[in-house]
Amino acid sequence: MFIDTHCHLDLPPLSSDLPQILLRAAAAGVVRFICPGVAPAGWQGIAATAAANPSISPAFGIHPLHICGCPDDSLAELEKYLPVAVAIGETGLDYTDRDCDRLLQQDIFRRHLRLAGKYSLPILIHCRRAFADLLRILAEESARTGGVMHAFSGSVETARECIALGLKIGIAGPVTWSGAVKPVQVVRDIPLEHLLLETDSPDLTPQAYRGSMNEPAFLLAVAEKIAAIKGLTLEDVALATTLNAQRIFHVKAASFFTD
Repeated sequence: MFIDTHCHLDLPPLSSDLPQILLRAAAAGVVRFICPGVAPAGWQGIAATAAANPSISPAFGIHPLHICGCPDDSLAELEKYLPVAVAIGETGLDYTDRDCDRLLQQDIFRRHLRLAGKYSLPILIHCRRAFADLLRILAEESARTGGVMHAFSGSVETARECIALGLKIGIAGPVTWSGAVKPVQVVRDIPLEHLLLETDSPDLTPQAYRGSMNEPAFLLAVAEKIAAIKGLTLEDVALATTLNAQRIFHVKAASFFTD
């Protein structure tokens, strides 16, 4: 059995066909889902989706590219959702958009980290072209609640620095893409005990399904690629990554039919 540790099941087109999405996932062995928030407008929908589907566990946060335009009281509102959350996020830093204030991103990220510490929740971290600042902030905030470097795109050396700070490394569809280099190196060199599986659906579709909307059932392609890179069985990958996810998020990998 597998756990998809990052999938946006509240977003269309996944949300409009959720029962079938979950059935296809179950047929592929994916039986538990972490659904993170990216902006305040989506938090209530995530909470409702999770309440109606025992296999879906909610997380709440503000994506760094969604912080502009958020109400000033957004983090106070976020705190109201945390009693039912299994994680905070997604949050982090993203320097790909020059119009998005980097200092504001850093401030909001720090505030997410402090909430994670206050509530003893793991944190789901998004990072693009900002690893130096991200690692500095993590060290300055002494963040030790654990969490995941979501859809990790950095080097093996950066992955090791993240692991030293108590974070797991999220592996998604890009590891399967033709010409992939860094994700393959990370999977090859980082022990399985530090890796998690995710789809980031509906984005980051694996190579075999490029051109289609990504969905949790496609997590199997990511697991198969990891097994091939490491010379392990699919069962080895399933067992290790599921245990990793259970320990971080304190969830069971039971089917939504029996949970």
